[in-house]
Amino acid sequence: MHEPGPDRDRLIRDGYSRMTIGDIAADAKVSRPTLYRRWRTKFELVVDALDYGFRRQLDLYPLDLSELEPREALVEAVRRLDPTYYNPDAMVLMGNFAGEAIRTPELLEILRKHAVEPRVSLVENVLAQLWERGAVRDGLDRHTIATLCFGSYFAAFYRKESKAGIPEAVVAVLWPALAK
Repeated sequence: MHEPGPDRDRLIRDGYSRMTIGDIAADAKVSRPTLYRRWRTKFELVVDALDYGFRRQLDLYPLDLSELEPREALVEAVRRLDPTYYNPDAMVLMGNFAGEAIRTPELLEILRKHAVEPRVSLVENVLAQLWERGAVRDGLDRHTIATLCFGSYFAAFYRKESKAGIPEAVVAVLWPALAK
């Protein structure tokens, strides 16, 4: 397992396209050949750094519902949807990668696989567990509910609104339609 490669600040500040191996080497105070011995391309270096960060986040994802009331379990799941829950710079990084969708679509796919799907799946799984407990009604479209909840963080970010109250506010609106 490699340690994270590029300086995260460089990736946030410059974005993938403008960031160079020379910049990364200078930030790390190593030579370009040193980086090239470990990574053949900038893309490989960035993917390795992202993979390292995503694996560390996944270790933090488990959610034990056994002691939470159903509504509070959903609030906690929605709280963990926040892209900045584990990484305060995640919204900017996600925006940078979305901006690369045409030039480097592989970055967006990595983002989907490692940053979006685990979060959306967490809410889907919590809803499934709540259904098994008899707390929510049958026939819920768990994917759409989770997607709506995830989108609320992006809306708040783009509107420059506080995200602090999102979990409670979203669940307060949805719970009457979900609960048995």
